[in-house]
Amino acid sequence: MKRGSITVFLALILSIVLVLTTACMESAKMAAARTQILNGADLGLYSLFGHYDRTMLEDYDLFLLYAGGNNGEVNLAEVYKVFEKYMKPVLKQNSQKLSMQQGGISGYQLLTDQNGEVFYQQIVQYMKDTLPEQGITLLLNKMEKNTQKTKRAEEIGEEAEQEDTIEKYEQEMQTAEEKSQELAEELQQNDTKEEFQDNPQDDWQGNSEEKSMEMDDVERIKNPIPAMKRLRKMSVLGLVLPENKSVSGKKVEKGKLLSVRTRNQGFQMALKNGPDYTPNSMLLYQTYLVDKLGNYSQTKKGALDYELEYILFGKDSDYENLSKVANRLLIIREGVNLTHILSDAGKKAEVHALAAAIASTFLVPPASAAIEGALCLCWAFAESVLDVRNLFDGKKAAVIKTNENWQLSLEQLGELLSGLDTLRKEEKTGLSYEDYLQILLWTESKNTKVIRGMEMIECDMREKLNSEQFGLDQCVCGLGISVKVKANNRKTYIVKREFRY
Repeated sequence: MKRGSITVFLALILSIVLVLTTACMESAKMAAARTQILNGADLGLYSLFGHYDRTMLEDYDLFLLYAGGNNGEVNLAEVYKVFEKYMKPVLKQNSQKLSMQQGGISGYQLLTDQNGEVFYQQIVQYMKDTLPEQGITLLLNKMEKNTQKTKRAEEIGEEAEQEDTIEKYEQEMQTAEEKSQELAEELQQNDTKEEFQDNPQDDWQGNSEEKSMEMDDVERIKNPIPAMKRLRKMSVLGLVLPENKSVSGKKVEKGKLLSVRTRNQGFQMALKNGPDYTPNSMLLYQTYLVDKLGNYSQTKKGALDYELEYILFGKDSDYENLSKVANRLLIIREGVNLTHILSDAGKKAEVHALAAAIASTFLVPPASAAIEGALCLCWAFAESVLDVRNLFDGKKAAVIKTNENWQLSLEQLGELLSGLDTLRKEEKTGLSYEDYLQILLWTESKNTKVIRGMEMIECDMREKLNSEQFGLDQCVCGLGISVKVKANNRKTYIVKREFRY
């Protein structure tokens, strides 16, 4: 009896153990299957994003997966096929019976999403990894300091131009001249009636001598304002470009640019972080642009030679963008130079004396104040032409003008056109052309710099690849997938995975 009872008891125990063991084995098998499916999804995504565009990485340090299709669309079907190609071999490994039932892309992120915020943040992160934080802080302080001075100088230059100083001078001169002419005619008529009959020969000789003396005075006192008026109407680039320099004739087709055409948009995949407007990040992005894109002082092979100038003004030709920069620099330098003239007692005295001499010589004393204002503006403009010409010649311009670094005397105003290179002085300290570009870029909005920066990189890539179809809005930076897999003909798993550069 005892032996039989023990055998029954052991049989019951063993059956329970067997059931538990089988259940554990099945559970382990399904867990292994689940792990294998997850690994397959991860490996598929990692392998897919291993197909990053090498040219973009080498030239612009950007990670992206180019997924361009026909007519500028994003070919997501091909992207998913590549993912499947890498995932399926993983599912066939071991003794598991794993089969993909269905799957698809649950979301994707393009480089141009959020008005280029994806593009911007990837660049900022790259720059943070390559530049020391202390250097960024020092650079930011210097940039803000120079920007304040430059903005103030530009405001002064713009105010001076808006005051219509030259027009006021012309009106005053014309009015005063008309009055003087009327008075002279009246005097002449009276003198003719009373004196000509007594001694006409002496009167003629006396008038001739008086006129001769007036002509001598006119020749001795030279009014440089008319010559400067003609100079101000000339092409700006013709004035500021050195003789050995030329202007690029490159253009871009505006209709194909990101800011004009309808862009592809990502789907169901938000940014990890919100939009970044911190000064440090914006300076890092701007530093990246200066490093990667060309400008007049340092051209690089691309769709345009002056790419930073394009980011500033957005014109479709190098010539137009460079002209805009030259005009802006002239206004800034005019503000710097006008500030020095008005604050320097010696130069103010020179201007006052010449204005009084011109007024008295041309018999227009009431116009003396208007002449003085026009002389100050013309002198500042002429000095600015020399400053900007130095900048375009790879030299520097002083942030603040002094008597030591002043180049043009008041007597030399009329000689400016013939002495554009001989009158210039080389400045060892101050700001260069590229320094001014960075200051001007710093005052532009983030959105403008991001969109136009993407446009220039896109145009450059089209040149390099010789393909008009390339678009940054076809570049995938993040992807979400959802896959349904059946394991061992029993249980179905739905796996969701995301990956982004």
